[in-house]
Amino acid sequence: MAATRRTASKPLLELTDVKRYFRVRGGIPLIRKELNVRAVDGVSLSVARGETVSLVGESGSGKTTLGRVALGLQPATAGHVTYDGREIRSLSAGERRALRKRMQIVFQDPFGSLNPRLPIGDQIEEGLLAHKLGDENARGKRVREVLDLVGLDPDYASRYPHEFSGGQRQRIGIARALAVNPEFIVLDEPVSALDVSIQSQVLNLLAELREEKGLTYLFISHNLDVVGYFSDRVAVMYLGTVVEMGPVEQVFKKPQHPYTVALLSAVPKIEAHDVKDRLILAGEIPSPINPPSGCRFRTRCWLREQLGNPDRCTTEEPKLAASPRSPDVSVACHFPLENGLASTTAKGRQAIKVKTKAASTKAVPKAAPKGRATKKRSARA
Repeated sequence: MAATRRTASKPLLELTDVKRYFRVRGGIPLIRKELNVRAVDGVSLSVARGETVSLVGESGSGKTTLGRVALGLQPATAGHVTYDGREIRSLSAGERRALRKRMQIVFQDPFGSLNPRLPIGDQIEEGLLAHKLGDENARGKRVREVLDLVGLDPDYASRYPHEFSGGQRQRIGIARALAVNPEFIVLDEPVSALDVSIQSQVLNLLAELREEKGLTYLFISHNLDVVGYFSDRVAVMYLGTVVEMGPVEQVFKKPQHPYTVALLSAVPKIEAHDVKDRLILAGEIPSPINPPSGCRFRTRCWLREQLGNPDRCTTEEPKLAASPRSPDVSVACHFPLENGLASTTAKGRQAIKVKTKAASTKAVPKAAPKGRATKKRSARA
């Protein structure tokens, strides 16, 4: 059953032109210089209370870094991160500690995120101890409650992580995040390391908790099918920036950015389909140290090639703005697609190519025949 779509309300989390750079040293010895890795470079988005917003994109696009900046785990190099009307950067140490109780994270790796030397009950209790919530009996009771909430036997609290399967470990990670009663959770690829049957169990659990507890999620994933099932809105990231954002149904059914089309084309299909329909992007994602000028996607953009490599893509960086075709969708492209879903097939892309060629041919005026031009010149003489 697909997730119930929520209408937007007042933002609980708001990011405005957020940048996160990491300094590295490059060059030859003795004359090394400091360089900036632009992991996140000018991202603006909001998450309403009770809403699920997903971040999708290739590895290295800045999804996890943006999630950590949103939680305050990493400071923003520039821009503003506002939670419930208050900017995180301006909070005191005590206020930040109180805020962390309201914000939690479920890590991607259910194996590496747990301490192998501690019973899981002690690990779930750590958050309660850090925030000084309850006495020993109350904390033990809360540990048993959250284990039961995620579908695990409360008596498992004395067991160690190696005694659990991958799906059970991820449930433990979710229980640890829920122990302090948060209202906002960053889910960093919570099901990517699990098999398909366990994925559905964890996703259904997260959906139930969202409805019961009124939780707000920032969901990070590579799996577009999971995002379509679980999310209200989606932001497509490429090389530290958001290139398309909007309600998940509109972005997936009518994609307007050529990168979104490429991601949707890469989704495996069960039904029979032509191998030529697969849109394979050439090369690797460019270095975030020295991103391309103009549009960052232009070096791999299949649409730019079909349009005859217009100079605008090289000289002018497209801004994320509301699309004229759909006000609820924002897209950062000089030439947004009219029928992006058709472009996920070879036939649809060929139609764009033919249409572009016909338009360019029509725009070029026909040259006059040489003989007729000679006669006009002689008459004037």
